[in-house]
Amino acid sequence: MVIKRMLSILLPYLLFLLALFIWQRNLIYFPGKQSLARQQELAQRLNLELWPAKESYLGLMSKSTMKGSKGTVIVFHGNAGSAINRGYYFNALERLGYRVIVAEYPGYGARSGSPSESGLISDGIAIATQARDDFGDPIFLWGESLGSGVVGGIVHSGKVPIKGIVLMTPFDSMANVAQHHYWLFLAKWLIRDRFDNLKYLHGYSGNTAMVIAEDDQIIPNRYSLNLYDSLQCHRRLWSFKNADHNSLPLAPELPWWQEVMHFIDEAEQVISE
Repeated sequence: MVIKRMLSILLPYLLFLLALFIWQRNLIYFPGKQSLARQQELAQRLNLELWPAKESYLGLMSKSTMKGSKGTVIVFHGNAGSAINRGYYFNALERLGYRVIVAEYPGYGARSGSPSESGLISDGIAIATQARDDFGDPIFLWGESLGSGVVGGIVHSGKVPIKGIVLMTPFDSMANVAQHHYWLFLAKWLIRDRFDNLKYLHGYSGNTAMVIAEDDQIIPNRYSLNLYDSLQCHRRLWSFKNADHNSLPLAPELPWWQEVMHFIDEAEQVISE
């Protein structure tokens, strides 16, 4: 009788775990999707264009021709929405003299495909390579939340020289964050897209800036700071009080934008104590 009762509880639980394992990417990725015509229309309203070409675009960049750029910042955004929702990067970084590309993930915006760890990273490598071919060095990477894992994967590949990186509300690994939120469902062991930044960024020597929100409930600070403590490079932390994951101060005139870019664009790179 006891065994039968235990099985009546355990079997539905195991079936639920199986369903989570199969459809888990629906709980990780929340793409905003538009038709190509709609994407083009939205971009034009913001004075942006699809780069490098409309039919096979990889991201968005400004229509304005930038002469004498200090370098190219490629932004890899968070798991929700799409590149078109990240106009604040153009407003903040172009005024500092940097060319900005906000990358679009496969399956987001008007791009075909489905997001996955391997897919996002291989696509990110292609985007960074294309940007370097088009605009030359230096290349900087900016990873926002999920995008920190994409940046980590690009750096880990060693296929594109990266001068410096910015990690905004990052995690040490997606598996640890998943376990925090879904511990009852053994998330750390079931998750397939692990985005292990501890491994990806081990040994990276470029200047690294980290930006966190002190009240972040989506990626609690301990997972960001665990990554920060593991870094073996010249690093610096910006922490904002009274801010959560989705309410960081993003007004383009705020001084922290310039501080971050000045830090990762420094020529001298030393190991932090």
